[in-house]
Amino acid sequence: MSHKSDLGTLSVVVVGASGDLAKRKIFPALFALYCQGFLPAELTITGFARSHLSQEEFRARITEHLTCRYTPGEKDCAEKMETFLSHCHYVSGQYGSTDAFLDLFMHLQQFEPHSRTNRLFYLAIPPSVFLDVAKAIGSAGFVYCGETSPWSRVVVEKPFGEDRDSSDELVHELSLVFSEDQTFRIDHYLGKEVIQNLLVLRFANRIFEPLWTKEHIKSVQISWAEQLGVEGRGGYFDQYGIIRDVVQNHLLQILSLVAMEPPARHASGSIRKEKVSVLKSIRPAALEDMVLGQYTTAAEGASPRPGYTDDETVPDDSRTCTYAAALLHIDNPRWEGVPFLLRAGKALDRKTTEIKILFHDLDNCVFCGPEDCPHANELVIRVQPDEAIIFRIMSKVPGLELDMESRDLDLQYDTAFSELIPDAYEDLLLDVIQGEKSLFIGSQELAAAWDIFTPVLQAIDENGVRPLPYPFGSTGPSEAMDLAVKAGGVWRQ
Repeated sequence: MSHKSDLGTLSVVVVGASGDLAKRKIFPALFALYCQGFLPAELTITGFARSHLSQEEFRARITEHLTCRYTPGEKDCAEKMETFLSHCHYVSGQYGSTDAFLDLFMHLQQFEPHSRTNRLFYLAIPPSVFLDVAKAIGSAGFVYCGETSPWSRVVVEKPFGEDRDSSDELVHELSLVFSEDQTFRIDHYLGKEVIQNLLVLRFANRIFEPLWTKEHIKSVQISWAEQLGVEGRGGYFDQYGIIRDVVQNHLLQILSLVAMEPPARHASGSIRKEKVSVLKSIRPAALEDMVLGQYTTAAEGASPRPGYTDDETVPDDSRTCTYAAALLHIDNPRWEGVPFLLRAGKALDRKTTEIKILFHDLDNCVFCGPEDCPHANELVIRVQPDEAIIFRIMSKVPGLELDMESRDLDLQYDTAFSELIPDAYEDLLLDVIQGEKSLFIGSQELAAAWDIFTPVLQAIDENGVRPLPYPFGSTGPSEAMDLAVKAGGVWRQ
C-alpha cells in the first residue's frame, strides 16, 4: 500500500451508492483507509443514487459492512465509525440528469470545507449509464480542467465496452468530460496483494528473471474458477458472457504482468508501456484454439443445482458462454512458441484464481533414464483463496534408498506475514487519491486487449457457435483438457 501523505481536502462522490458494490466494497474500503489515517481530516463522502433514502437509512446501510479489523478495540472502533459516518451524506436523483447533479453540487457546498476541494467520483453504476452520468457531472461544473491540485478524478468499473469499437467510443466520449490523466479504469484483481507481488517476484529476485524465457518455460496457465452460477444476475451476465466479463480484462491483465519486459523503472508510465507492448505482441485469439461452455443442471447424484438457462433472468435459448478456455501465443523473442492458456468458468467444482508456470523437463537427468524423468518444476502463484507462492521441486525422500518425489516450497501469506492483507479496493482507492496509475488500465492497454478478442467474439456471433454443456459443479467441458494437452501438458490440481 502507498505511503501516507498530506492529502489536503477531499470530497468523494460515490454514484450508485445504494448498490451492492458500494455497500460491500467501496464504503468499507474508505472506512479502512480512514482508520489507518490515509484520508484527510477535511473529508466529505457523498452517496448519490436513485433510491430515496434518509441520511439515517443511508448511514445504517453503510454500517452493515464496516469492519473493525484496523481498530479492534470495541470502544475505539465505535468512535471511529461514528466519526466516519458523520462525514457521509446522501443525495438522491436520476442518473444522467444535469439538474440532479446541480442539486448535488449545491448540497456539497454545505459540507465541502473549501470551494477548491479535490474531488473523486466513483461510478459504481451499470455501464449503460456511464456516459450520461459523466456528461451530467461535467455539465454541473464539478470537473476542474487542470491536472494538479485541486483535482477531479473519476473511477470507472468494467466492462469497458463490448468490443474494440464500443470501447473506443466509450473512451472518446468520456474524454470529453474527464481527461485520460483524470480517468482511472479499475480492475480490482490488479489491487490484490499477490498480483502486485508479481513484479517484485520477477524483478527483485535474481533467480527468476534469467529463467523467465522460452528456453526454460514450457507453458503458462492462468485460471479463474467460481463455484457459483449467475444466481439471478443473468440480466447483466447474459449481455457479456465470461470472455468479456473475466477473460478479456482480469486474465489478460494478469498475463501482461507475467509476460511483460522489465520496465525501465518502477513508475506507472514505464509499467504501462511494457504492458501495452506485450499485449500488442499477442496474436488475436482463434476460434480453433478455444473451448466454450455453458453449465447445465448438476450431475445425477450431486446436490440439485439449476442450469444456466434455468435461471429466470436468462433467456431459454441463450448461447452465452459461462466457461471459456483460450490458447494464446505471444510473438516476441522472449515468448515465441510458449503457449499461454487462459481458463475461466462459473459453476465449477472450486473457487480459485491462480497462475501456473510449467518449466521444461530436464534435458539430461543423472538420476533416471529417459522413460522415468522427474516431474518438471512448477511455479504456482495462487491469488485466491489462501494467497500463496509455491515452487514445486524434486527432492530426495529421507532414507537409505535413492527415492525422489515432488515437494513444495510453500509461501503461505496467512502464516508468513503478520500484517493484515488489505482488500484490493483499499489499495486501489488510495492510489486514485494519490494519483498513482500503475494498477489502472490505460486507453492503449484497453485497445490492445480488445484487439485480441474482438475478432473471435465476432466469429462466435456470426457463426452462431453454441457452447458445450458441462454439469454444474464439474471441472468444465471435457474438451478443455484436450486444449490443456495442446498447450504443452496437463498440470496437477
